[in-house]
Amino acid sequence: MPSANSTQYARRLGLFDVTMMVVGAIIGAGIFLNPAIVAERVGTAELTLAAWITGGIVAIAGGFCFAELGARAPHAGGGYAYLRDAFGPLPAFLYGWTLLLVIGSGAVAAVAEIGARYSIDLLGASTSLVGPLAIGYILLFTAINYLGVRPGAMVQNVFTVAKLAALGVVIVAGIAWGSAPTGAGSASVPAPGLLESIRLVGLALIPVMFATGGWQNANFVGAEIRDAQRTLPRAILLGVAIVVVVYVSVNVAYLRALGVDGLAASVAPAADTMRAAVGETGAQLINVGIVASTLGILNLFILASPRVYQAMADDGLFFKSASRLHPRYRTPSGALIFQAGWAITLSLSGTYGDLLDYVVFGDWIFFGLVALTIFVYRARDGAEPTPGFRMPAFRLITSVFVLAAAVIVVSSIASNPGNAAIGAALIALGVPVFFYWQKQ
Repeated sequence: MPSANSTQYARRLGLFDVTMMVVGAIIGAGIFLNPAIVAERVGTAELTLAAWITGGIVAIAGGFCFAELGARAPHAGGGYAYLRDAFGPLPAFLYGWTLLLVIGSGAVAAVAEIGARYSIDLLGASTSLVGPLAIGYILLFTAINYLGVRPGAMVQNVFTVAKLAALGVVIVAGIAWGSAPTGAGSASVPAPGLLESIRLVGLALIPVMFATGGWQNANFVGAEIRDAQRTLPRAILLGVAIVVVVYVSVNVAYLRALGVDGLAASVAPAADTMRAAVGETGAQLINVGIVASTLGILNLFILASPRVYQAMADDGLFFKSASRLHPRYRTPSGALIFQAGWAITLSLSGTYGDLLDYVVFGDWIFFGLVALTIFVYRARDGAEPTPGFRMPAFRLITSVFVLAAAVIVVSSIASNPGNAAIGAALIALGVPVFFYWQKQ
């Protein structure tokens, strides 16, 4: 849909920038924490690695889906634009509504606090500074991204390289100097049979997949990528491949240094791995990498999500001020300011944690729906070639990803039906809001 703005987005991002966005969006704090949950659920080293490899396969399938969508429609707003084009404005609005209300803004508030807590711990400062520092981080990265997509991308590149370097150190230290057994977990626990192994890996997939989501953020900035129909799919596939290799390797390092029982009992696997491999100094150094990882994903959330809100506003489904692109910086300045204000409000209210728990399963509902738009695009275009990228075996790959998304949603609902009911109500609340904006 053509924009009503006289100012348009500027195509200033290249392959390296977008690849770092993909990697940076996926690698957050999850890989530093979630491996312990996975190991606790499956109980053996083999199944721990199987869970991460399975998650990697799903992530690659998702990467293929979003790569083709990015090649077909490299528009601002990514999934919002695909849902609007394929299924109409209501599903698209509900996606943007959920992102704005909780998933995007709530994640900004949550990650800002995590970054502030790690920073305070690293500096040895008073914990009373966590709240003000979190708000300061939100304002700082909003200001950087207000000044242009290039400054935001440069900050993202630095943080992503730093977190990859930190994980690289963990991988080398854990594999080279770790000494814990990598066999089948506790000797008192018998190895599970095939069906039980499948069930355990299925349970472990929930924390794995919440640590491997994020590649969709690159699609949000499709209108700002040079030669987007070729660059965007290449960046997504390259970025996902890098993440899968890093995730499997770092879990090998964790298991090598801690063993499956030690990993399952750890509250800070990366620090414990460094401590076991090279001593207390290594454990302290890894905290720097965790801060870089957390602040990097905070910057990425602040950079990417406002492109969705700007697209909604440009369609007349949100405040007109949010549709504005800055005439000099070519950024969604109104949407950036709105997001910062709402994220700070959530941070001050202290409600973002509960809200995220309620609707986090909704993220995977929309991942699945966005992937389904491929079938609509293919049916419309027939055998017409897609410039830049055309997914092989698209029915199989898309179906695998949609099925995985459905499993994650069902598992999340089954694990906490009360939260899921509240989350569904929050998403459904967007329906009357949609009709209100349509009347406007």
